Amino acid sequence: MDSFWHYQFRIIMLGDSTVGKTSLLKRYTEGVFIDFINQTVGVDFYVQFVEVEPGVRVKLQFWDTAGQERFRSVTQSYYRNSAGGLLVFDLANRTSFEHVKNWHEEVMERVKPHKIIFILVGHKSDLVEEREVSVEEAEKLASTLGLKYIETSAKNNNNVENAFAVLTMSIYESITKGEITLREGWDGVKCSLTQMTESRSKAQKAPEQTCPC
Repeated sequence: MDSFWHYQFRIIMLGDSTVGKTSLLKRYTEGVFIDFINQTVGVDFYVQFVEVEPGVRVKLQFWDTAGQERFRSVTQSYYRNSAGGLLVFDLANRTSFEHVKNWHEEVMERVKPHKIIFILVGHKSDLVEEREVSVEEAEKLASTLGLKYIETSAKNNNNVENAFAVLTMSIYESITKGEITLREGWDGVKCSLTQMTESRSKAQKAPEQTCPC
């Protein structure tokens, strides 16, 4: 049962090096916080299973990308097969905040004409005294980019699960509305055989309610 799923969403973690992308993932998927983590080299993978509504189970496959420039060509190859992403910056590092637009533009340029559903995450909210980016600034940027904004702390486990839940539900709702559909050669969203069978059965009973699978 642990490995059973109806949908699989591929999600990419983006942001400068040391903003805490890996810390967020380890807290979410493993329930642990490690104060010092070696920088990601290339791309690491994490998996988590969630239930988005009663009886609908989603496998989240995370691509944890390296923020260093020398790995950019590697991480860029994962953009097109992502359904969603967390754009992460460090609340105590203004430069990482200023680079958010660059990350967003880089991804959106490479996935045209398709889109990736992003949320903006201000990480390390526990560093109150060292904070360099205000809530108002971050919310303004999120609004400009058309994104939801959430502040998190892997250390205090503040809003971590909520951040991933918001993104997962945003992707799922886009699927149910028909805004995201499966397309050949794209692995951002996958449906299990069981889900496809159930969807076809429903479609036969109610043709107007077709499923993206």
